[in-house]
Amino acid sequence: MKLLFICSRIKWRSLTAEKIFHEVNGHQVRSAGTENNARIKVNSGHIGWADLIFVMEKKHNRRLREKFGPMLKEDKKVICLDIPDDYTFMDEELIEILWSRVSDHIEMS
Repeated sequence: MKLLFICSRIKWRSLTAEKIFHEVNGHQVRSAGTENNARIKVNSGHIGWADLIFVMEKKHNRRLREKFGPMLKEDKKVICLDIPDDYTFMDEELIEILWSRVSDHIEMS
């Protein structure tokens, strides 16, 4: 399965998610940001590539729907993880939250 993680600037949350879920159970993982100054700005290629999209906050979902609405059909599931921008890259608490919330939606073993 192809997993896409979205946050604002792809500095901490989505980058952490990409690192910890890379190749878990054969999943392919990418991350991108919604802000203009994001390291990797989300584009239509990312949306088309992904089987499942995880956003960190509701505002990221809103931004995706504003920009890529027609691409986000019913078969393109977007899941909000409700993780605030309170963590640094590879923060242990962030990793625990990501494992807990993402494992509800994908095969982990």
